[in-house]
Amino acid sequence: ASTRRTSRPVDAVRTLLTCGVAAGPLYIAVVGVQALTREGFDIRRHAASLLSNGDLGWIQISVFVVTGLLTIAGAAGIRRALHSQRGGTLGPRLIGIYGAGLVAAGIFVADPAFGFPVGTPEGPPTTMSWHSAAHFASAGVAFFALIAACFVFARRFAAHGQRWWAVYSVMTGVVFFATFA
Repeated sequence: ASTRRTSRPVDAVRTLLTCGVAAGPLYIAVVGVQALTREGFDIRRHAASLLSNGDLGWIQISVFVVTGLLTIAGAAGIRRALHSQRGGTLGPRLIGIYGAGLVAAGIFVADPAFGFPVGTPEGPPTTMSWHSAAHFASAGVAFFALIAACFVFARRFAAHGQRWWAVYSVMTGVVFFATFA
């Protein structure tokens, strides 16, 4: 009985962390399939956010919400796993903000643009709707939170002598910032 009691918190943390790990590959897989199958979508010129438009837009909306919720669960797992340790408060909060931003990006849909979905005029929209502005604002907050989390965890890894993980975290933050900018 005591083994069962002590394993439950560990199992809960493991489950939450698994949710966080699953979020990224799920997002990439669903966007990848859509990029290959949605008529008129070209990943080289269209942001994934545009997939929220059209008859199949519900798929991208769902993937934003589901992966955002999985990320929030992952952040809770990180918080529990790193409780009272360096990076154990700010890092999970930043990851949670990123997850919440993904959920908001699903709720607030970007305007059609650049010829997608098919029939949309080429180029950016002449005006931006309030929901598109909310989409881009929430995505911006999310991306900057994720970038900041990379640096928080880089500092944690460096303090623990995990040099390569620290370098990897810094480079991830830099590359993500460069692609976002």
